[in-house]
Amino acid sequence: MRNLRKTLRLLLALVRRRLFNIWLNGFVASELLPEHGRWLFLRASGMRVERSLIDSGGYIGSTRIVIGRGCSINHGVFLDGSAPVVLGRNVSLGMNVLVITGTHQPGSAVNRADGAFTAGPVRIEDGAWIGAAAVILPGVTIGHGAIVGAGSVVMKDVAPDTVVLGNPARLVRRLDADEQADPEPSVR
Repeated sequence: MRNLRKTLRLLLALVRRRLFNIWLNGFVASELLPEHGRWLFLRASGMRVERSLIDSGGYIGSTRIVIGRGCSINHGVFLDGSAPVVLGRNVSLGMNVLVITGTHQPGSAVNRADGAFTAGPVRIEDGAWIGAAAVILPGVTIGHGAIVGAGSVVMKDVAPDTVVLGNPARLVRRLDADEQADPEPSVR
């Protein structure tokens, strides 16, 4: 009887997680909801989300995502959620940005993808702008007012008020804290 209860509890937890994923990444992320109101549904789902513009077609991996006021999250953004993801105020994420918080160590020669799972939080501070299709890897902090160019792969922390580009992302310019950034078209 004890094994049956344990099995039923496990099954119920799996069903609950699957239904929550369908709610979050099926309905809430769908075209059915307006981008100006999607933040309300995310908040009602247990996430810490302030008023923001969140386009459809994204993926949110858990409720450990924090979205600050005034963020703009474009179509197709992937927020992993294996570890916390914190977006400060007025953060802009271009279309198809990947914020990845989970990875694994290399496994044996038989299966390299079978190593131990690890996770690291990602923090994107106030006013940062992440260009389309950029990839932010686990454990990275993007400083306030920083710009990450389109298609860049960010493997280490980005200093505040800087522009980084490339794979791996490298510093290309420092911005004055008060300067209105006018990046080159390749950054957009």
